[in-house]
Amino acid sequence: MKDYIRTRVLDIAAYLLSTGETVRQAAEVFHVSKSTVHKDVTERLEKINKELYEEVSRVLAHNKAERHIRGGEATKKKYISKRKQKYH
Repeated sequence: MKDYIRTRVLDIAAYLLSTGETVRQAAEVFHVSKSTVHKDVTERLEKINKELYEEVSRVLAHNKAERHIRGGEATKKKYISKRKQKYH
């Protein structure tokens, strides 16, 4: 594995642990695709640091468990916004 990839994997893992952000948000911060972030923290990180991988896996599992809530909130905001535009 190239050094810059190894560094990115560890940086993304540290970021996810410190912030609890989603894969999508991490991808935006590190200017890579969400697929790259996902591969970094699910495949590459396990080979680099097993303990760190397990900690990051817990963050990913937590985010996945809350995914339906965030989606519902986004839909709610969308329709509230449309309703306001319709009546103003």
